[in-house]
Amino acid sequence: MYPDANLTLRLSYGNIKGLQPADGIEYRYYTSLDGVMEKENPDNWEFVVPAQLKSAYERSDFGPYARTDGKMPVCFIANTHTTGGNSGSPILNAKGELVGTGFDRNWEGISGDIQYQPDFQRTICVDIRYTLFVIDKIAGARYLIKEMDIVP
Repeated sequence: MYPDANLTLRLSYGNIKGLQPADGIEYRYYTSLDGVMEKENPDNWEFVVPAQLKSAYERSDFGPYARTDGKMPVCFIANTHTTGGNSGSPILNAKGELVGTGFDRNWEGISGDIQYQPDFQRTICVDIRYTLFVIDKIAGARYLIKEMDIVP
């Protein structure tokens, strides 16, 4: 059992890893902007895609943030142990470089609040490339990008 996440320094480690929680169910380790566009539903506030994002997608205007195959990464999952209160936590690679931001957990891993289950528990993370893309191309805040040391 781990201490409460509030007012304590917690550190978790793991690997980017997909998930097969049951027969016939498989989650890849990543999502892309293609998936966001596939789920678009202007009648459901949770799935409304802003016009600027749609436009950038249609033009494939992803700048230097796209993967080598031209796809725009959005999220990834990792087998780290998180709990309520970890949203917004930085996700670092082995070199200490920021690669994402943790914000949620998968449904099958909710029991991890009681005990960590490495076969089922995943942290859902925003890929830092998507964050940088949104800052640069959607929010128009390129000046923020210029202040950062971005490692390709």
